[in-house]
Amino acid sequence: PSSLSPPPAGSVAFLGLYLMFGYGASLICNLIGFTYPAYVSIKAIESSNKEDDTTWLTYWVVYGVFSIAEFFSDIFLYWFPFYYAGKCLFLVWCMAPVSWNGSQVLYQNIIRPCFLRHHQTVDNVLGNLSTKALDAASSVTREGNAGPPVPAV
Repeated sequence: PSSLSPPPAGSVAFLGLYLMFGYGASLICNLIGFTYPAYVSIKAIESSNKEDDTTWLTYWVVYGVFSIAEFFSDIFLYWFPFYYAGKCLFLVWCMAPVSWNGSQVLYQNIIRPCFLRHHQTVDNVLGNLSTKALDAASSVTREGNAGPPVPAV
């Protein structure tokens, strides 16, 4: 058949158990959180519909924020028995094709308000860093064009 049918219950149960106890559960969980969203993101880029672009950009923003938070908390959290199963369920919730999916909920209630409150400060800091980097690059270029120093005789 041409339509995708849901996986058999045994496959879902095996995946769930593997995420709880299997070697490489981190890799499996990250593949689930990355592979399908990457595929549909490419499809969204290639479509003329802007709404799907926004949906998947929102997912990637949440995924990025979650990845940074996980980096700092992973040393404690991965010891919990069902950590990877919970992480996987979280990522599936974030990509679920429903209006109340995790990406929309977290973006609208946490990320967006934080962004709106702080984006001007971040823009100013990035602008200052950009100016300093350009000045430093210009200085290095000028010194490099001057040639090697000639020793005084």
